[in-house]
Amino acid sequence: MAFEARPKIVSFPGRLTPKGGRDAIEGWIEGPDGKRYLKARVSAPPEDGKANEALVRLIAKALGVGKTRVRIVSGIASRMKTIEVETESLPASWENPP
Repeated sequence: MAFEARPKIVSFPGRLTPKGGRDAIEGWIEGPDGKRYLKARVSAPPEDGKANEALVRLIAKALGVGKTRVRIVSGIASRMKTIEVETESLPASWENPP
């Protein structure tokens, strides 16, 4: 399973490509470790937290929650991140990553 659910908190790994030309969630990918990650790209550069802020906004919009409900809990300076979202559940399209 690619994510862990706790009461009102959903946690999942993500891989961010900064300066990716556009802001988009590209779906679930399998990493070299065999785990599933949410793959996202943002046009913002990885400077002064701009790419992380863009990722938070992108995920909040995709899940229909406020951006204050999305947190990057690890991987601030890395492409690989752990993301937490305050929500009751993920959309059906996110619950069963391929």
